[in-house]
Amino acid sequence: MKAIEVKVFDNDLEKAMRILKKKIQNDGLFKRLKLKKSYEKPSEYRRRKQREALRRQRIAAARSRRYR
Repeated sequence: MKAIEVKVFDNDLEKAMRILKKKIQNDGLFKRLKLKKSYEKPSEYRRRKQREALRRQRIAAARSRRYR
């Protein structure tokens, strides 16, 4: 795991907390914690992985169309 670090400037803790939350969300930590909370059947795991792969492919295709 990589370390997530946020610097606090001028005692602005609220802004630092927002930045930290965004970094954690982009890292996928919240999603992993939610998935580990309960048991996932192997068939559900495969289905979810397939959906995620399709989503990544759609996003990549949309990006490649946009930059032509």
